Amino acid sequence: MTSTPKLPTTSTADPSPAPTKPPTTTDPSPAVAESRADAGPTMAGPRLGADPGLGADPAPSGGGLERALRAAGRPLLIPYVTGGVAEDWTDYLLAYQDAGADAVEVGLPFSDPSLDGPTIQQAADRALARGTTVETILADLARVAPRLRVPIVVMTYANLVFRSPGFCRRLATAGVSGLIVPDLPVDELGDLSAEAEAAGIDLVLLVAPATTRERLAEICARSRGFVYAISVMGTTGERKALAASAGELARRVKAVTDRPVIIGFGVSTPAQAAEAGRAGDGAVIGAALMRRVLDGAAPADLRGDVAALREAMGVPAATAHAEVSGHRG
Repeated sequence: MTSTPKLPTTSTADPSPAPTKPPTTTDPSPAVAESRADAGPTMAGPRLGADPGLGADPAPSGGGLERALRAAGRPLLIPYVTGGVAEDWTDYLLAYQDAGADAVEVGLPFSDPSLDGPTIQQAADRALARGTTVETILADLARVAPRLRVPIVVMTYANLVFRSPGFCRRLATAGVSGLIVPDLPVDELGDLSAEAEAAGIDLVLLVAPATTRERLAEICARSRGFVYAISVMGTTGERKALAASAGELARRVKAVTDRPVIIGFGVSTPAQAAEAGRAGDGAVIGAALMRRVLDGAAPADLRGDVAALREAMGVPAATAHAEVSGHRG
């Protein structure tokens, strides 16, 4: 296989402009951004298990995903892969794990993704063209589960969740620990929270820079596993710098919960991952890695990329990662 360019130390912007309106996943009402005049300096991470006396209320206990993340004791690294993007796509999971990931986010490809930028959409299109379905991805995950030592978090859209009876139970059977549904507002969760809890799945909710103070408190109270902090009002994709709003948002979340705060959307380079780890408790890296996969990078190549991210966040890749508790196979 010909060599492919490595993950850059600086990132080019995603070619499509980000939409100006806020996603309905975090605040379906008209966006009311919190005043930047109220923003103080961000708190350095990680601060998992923070003293409630510092202002954050102790969060209700989550499941296996949250326990593993809290036990890590370091800035958290969560790389992303689109399920089914290649025949050997589960080898990327193992490569991420070997490189020091604390969890892995797996995207279930969807034909009309509202929050995904061009790179993730292209990866989803490639997976769907290969005949990938929810069933094939869960079967693949179940096969590789005995070799996984880190939690798997599935990201998908509400249409796939609600048209599939027993969705959370099926995730758990495949060895999944967490679920992200970015187009499902907190006030439309319905029975999904109870279904996820019954199956042992941590339902991760999202907040954005425009999320109001009251709504942010509700989302943080109901999220499990971690709170997903969207760094920008827009879609996923590589960006030249981590948005200034990321640190401010992390500060606001930390003020109301001690649950892990993971920054995503636009975290593209090792330097940006390190910055996200200082502002919050860690980072999700998606588009930058999937661009490499789309360009032909093999799992071994991605192992090197994730190791570079891990090292930039202050922990050498050789350091042992947290292991998810419970039966995995």
